[in-house]
Amino acid sequence: MTEDAPQSDGMRDKLLLLVDGQPFNNVIIGIIVLNSLVIGLQTSETIVASFGPILDTLDTIFLTIFVVELVMRMFSYGTGFVKRPWSVFDFIVVGIALTPGAEAFSVVRALRILRALRLISQVPTMRVVVEALLRSLPGLGSTAILLLLIFYVGGVMTTVLFKASFPEFFGDLGASIYSLFQIMTLESWSMGIVRPVMEAHPYAWLFFVPFVIVTSILVLNLVVAIVVDSMQSAKEMMAEEGRAEREAAGEPAEATLESLQDELRALRSEVQALRAERGEG
Repeated sequence: MTEDAPQSDGMRDKLLLLVDGQPFNNVIIGIIVLNSLVIGLQTSETIVASFGPILDTLDTIFLTIFVVELVMRMFSYGTGFVKRPWSVFDFIVVGIALTPGAEAFSVVRALRILRALRLISQVPTMRVVVEALLRSLPGLGSTAILLLLIFYVGGVMTTVLFKASFPEFFGDLGASIYSLFQIMTLESWSMGIVRPVMEAHPYAWLFFVPFVIVTSILVLNLVVAIVVDSMQSAKEMMAEEGRAEREAAGEPAEATLESLQDELRALRSEVQALRAERGEG
């Protein structure tokens, strides 16, 4: 028992180095891309009629590889597997792919394409983007509430002002809010809605122009700013985690490398100065 435990730990460490290595991840990324292409080809009746069995076989092979990869990660991570959100995400996606192919599960089987989303867990830069979006949710929630408040106030105002003249656009609160949403997206807002309204109400621009400026420019730019700030924070956190992992592995930190480079430059300068003095002597 005491001898088996160190052997098991050694095997787990070797497997951990394998599954966390970049070559292994590159292979998995390539398989995910190929599997996504196969699933896309299976949506074509013409291609399925000619190559259906081949595509099904490839899909089964890819799924088997994903299951083996998942088992390898579960064994190497141990109890830490459930503490890794991206590992749990991969487990759910692969689990969906293992559902039966009966008609009752046709909707779930259609979710097989979610396997393409595993690229997010395999590519660090994509993980940064997703984590930044998740971190920005509190700020985005406050912005969404502000936007809903603006829409509600604007919907009530436009319903009261333009209901009688343009019931198709502002006949009730729901229609008004939908029309304001179309205006915010700038989809035919001028020629389709605002200019016809201005023919009956010449001063309607006093409401619509500020509304467009506030919703389409200010609020949406605020959303972009929140996402960019969250992405920067996610990048910094990822850099800190990478630095901590390198220090735990015994590798020199970036600050140590920079200090060594500074010392080397100083030594080089001193050597050059000594050579210059000897040459003058």
